[in-house]
Amino acid sequence: MATIVVTGASSGVGLAAAERFAARGDEVVLVGRDPGRLATAVERVTAAGGREPAAFRADFESLAEVRALADQLRAACPRIDVLANNAGGMVGEFRRTGDGLEATIQGNHLAPFLLTGLLREQLRGGRVVNTASRAHRHGSPDPERLAGDPERYSSWQAYGASKAANILFTAEAARRWPEVFSVSFHPGVVRTNFGTGRVTRLFYRYAPFLVTPEKAGELLVWLATTPEAELVDGGYYVGRTVTRPAAHAGDSALAARLWEASAKAVGN
Repeated sequence: MATIVVTGASSGVGLAAAERFAARGDEVVLVGRDPGRLATAVERVTAAGGREPAAFRADFESLAEVRALADQLRAACPRIDVLANNAGGMVGEFRRTGDGLEATIQGNHLAPFLLTGLLREQLRGGRVVNTASRAHRHGSPDPERLAGDPERYSSWQAYGASKAANILFTAEAARRWPEVFSVSFHPGVVRTNFGTGRVTRLFYRYAPFLVTPEKAGELLVWLATTPEAELVDGGYYVGRTVTRPAAHAGDSALAARLWEASAKAVGN
């Protein structure tokens, strides 16, 4: 029985994957931001696996809450076999967090970067699966400007940059942490309540070619459970195929710079 921590587990891809893990007999730990949705997720995962999962609430726009979450997880889980960094979202208008960082890059990249680093010992011999996106093609992270620029803000570019950061983090983690296996993946364009603004939300709910959360969750579970010898450490997956990302998301020099800047930004 493996211990699986899933962030962003209260809805969408994370919840679908958590249900699948539970049905397999794994010990599932749920992380979510909204208490009500998290409680509902606990009920659904309990029904799927016949055992109530542990659940922790944290808002990734607060690095203090991420640190507190890591403390809770270390106390609850001496070993973590899989950390699924799935939490993420799009911020409609420019906003700096209380930590002085642009909200999209903090929530989607810096918070999971910090959480993963704080759980490194628990993950030794385990695996990290980072939910990225093909949207990474539309933005590149600037390690020198993690606080963002309100005059140049675009929600889609900021989101794309954060997803490119997920891919860069995965590849750099594979180089720096050989004891932890890391992969990232594009879950498909998933039918969810994702996005900002009425038109975007309607698109993500009703466009005919969208992937269901269950299908995307199945891919996450596959990446979490397939033998390492059949996967590529640091690889970016589209479906079950390792895929070359956009040039900026495959730039090892940028990955190294982003790692150092991220560590400085989160104080780790």
